[in-house]
Amino acid sequence: MSDAFRQGTIVNPYERLNSDQIQHLHRASLAILAEPGIWCYSQRAADLFASAGAKVSETTEHGQPVWRVSLPAGLVEEAVAKTPSSFILGARDPANRLMLDAQTPRIYFGSGSETNVWLETEMHTFASTQAPEKTLRIPQYRELRGSADLLCRAANLCEHLTHLDFFIRPVNIQDPGVDETNHDVNKFFASLNNITKHVQAGLTRLESLPDVVRMAEIIAGGKEALRRNPLLSFIACVFKSPLQLVADTADKVFAIVEAGLPLVISSSPQGGSSAPIQEAGMVAQINAEILAGITMVQLIREGAPVLYGSVPVRARMDDLHDLYGCPEFNQYNIDCAQLARHYQVPCYSTAGVGDAKVPGAQAMFEKLFTHLYMAMTGAQYIHYAFGLLDRTNTFCPVQAVIDNELIGKVKHCLRAPKIDEDEAKAAVAMVNKVMGTSHRLYARHARKAIHAGDVSEPFAFGAKDQQDRVVELALAELESIDRQPRKHLPQPVVDEIFDRVPGILPSLRQWT
Repeated sequence: MSDAFRQGTIVNPYERLNSDQIQHLHRASLAILAEPGIWCYSQRAADLFASAGAKVSETTEHGQPVWRVSLPAGLVEEAVAKTPSSFILGARDPANRLMLDAQTPRIYFGSGSETNVWLETEMHTFASTQAPEKTLRIPQYRELRGSADLLCRAANLCEHLTHLDFFIRPVNIQDPGVDETNHDVNKFFASLNNITKHVQAGLTRLESLPDVVRMAEIIAGGKEALRRNPLLSFIACVFKSPLQLVADTADKVFAIVEAGLPLVISSSPQGGSSAPIQEAGMVAQINAEILAGITMVQLIREGAPVLYGSVPVRARMDDLHDLYGCPEFNQYNIDCAQLARHYQVPCYSTAGVGDAKVPGAQAMFEKLFTHLYMAMTGAQYIHYAFGLLDRTNTFCPVQAVIDNELIGKVKHCLRAPKIDEDEAKAAVAMVNKVMGTSHRLYARHARKAIHAGDVSEPFAFGAKDQQDRVVELALAELESIDRQPRKHLPQPVVDEIFDRVPGILPSLRQWT
């Protein structure tokens, strides 16, 4: 296995909290886990906690058993200390592997959300009623139901988006012939057969895990090869906020950890409904939920690779829907990234979500607002960053192309400064050389920086006239990507997967 991996962008982290505030939140989270503790709906998880020294008592709620678990601070801190601070997320192409290191603020951006709606874009020409010779090209949008074919298109698009580092399926499969029993194998195969970057998703059904793992082992070249190069990983939202550990997701966590594959312990409380809206309360609660999940993982298998998965949102006070395009969204997420760094656990964070329903000025403002701030935190694994509209309800491929351009600018903006003694001496020499000429211009000296990639390009979709053509130009780029050959798995690999993994749609049987 090559030592190559995607370089990402290493940043100088912006820190909103001081060390005292970090300690206040840490102690508050431990206090919550001790009293009131967590409501655990999984007997297996409750027994695991009890065997490690937690105080567990059984009660009944709505006729069903539930276990109240009080976690001692020492148990939580010891488990978190055993969590790996660095590990590799693999990929079909080894050059696309991700190095996640809690001690190195190397940022990666990826997709996410698993929406049910794909927003297709078409350009229509409209003529002025007063001057028919004057026309405008205006985008029109059409909603499509998510399907396996659209997921394949999304994976191929994300393969070609330069600044997208990993793939979480952004559109759900809703085809005839797909149900709960074969949903997982179809979503993972459609993804893995169309992208060479790391693939991550939730597991719909526990019983599907062996088939998904078998598929990954075939692609990776065997069981041990997959452990060395885990080209897929899982998201586990094991807590339903506030502080309720869900039984079926707990079963999935046990199985994924026992299979030796990486996972995210993700929590997504809503400030103002399922968590306090105040910053201290929201962050203390989500941190408590994530720490309890990480503790569970380490009790299952010490040293298991896990990401600190923070997805805090805020409620709108008028309808209690999620509100992403607000300052509190950044504040909650920045705090969580700092806590993850404090615990030395790689951070799965959130950016690129807003409330706009179509591409345009509102979407660009809301997205760039979070793209920049979350990149500045140094969170290692930033999802939701490409193509989402209407909160997390819609995936728009044209918006994903625009987001790729925005994220590229953010990455360039946050690069480490190339300033040292040699660079300073070279600058003095350059000034002396230019000032000794008659033209006194530096243009020819810019070539070296341009060729080295140190100089950014103008905004790719900028206006050439008085019309805003961002969507039109992004659509042209999308159409160009759609025409690119897809990087399917080799035919023998596809054949073996179809022979050994049941339930995959015949229409997905494609190879290069």
